[in-house]
Amino acid sequence: MTFPRPEEVLPHRAPFLFVDEILELVPGESARGRWRLTGDEWFFAGHFPGRPTLPGVLMCESIAQMGAIAVLAGGTAGGRLPLFGGLDAARFRRQVVPGDELILEVTLGRMSSRAGKGSGRALIGDAVACECDLMFVLVDA
Repeated sequence: MTFPRPEEVLPHRAPFLFVDEILELVPGESARGRWRLTGDEWFFAGHFPGRPTLPGVLMCESIAQMGAIAVLAGGTAGGRLPLFGGLDAARFRRQVVPGDELILEVTLGRMSSRAGKGSGRALIGDAVACECDLMFVLVDA
């Protein structure tokens, strides 16, 4: 089964697109994708010189982008855009460095015409690097 490219679903563009590939998609319910970190990303130069580390907040953003793919692909957003409304229970379990490949997984929970919730995680292999609960609001695009 083939899925759309992330940029065909999301309005995000480089350098702020943190999903390279959609691996699984159940529109309006869940999504799974991949983000390959090459080391050439803009944030590694300053975070941290000599010990490049993916900022935790960008891991949460990549999970949120995967959630936005699940929302937008469902067609129920009605031309609206999901924006962060909140982030709960974020936990960072391991350092992510250049060369790592994050597998991003999101399951959507309660949704209304104005907002929704979901939970997700970023994995390296079988190891959880980050997990969090997301809240989003739908705004006019």
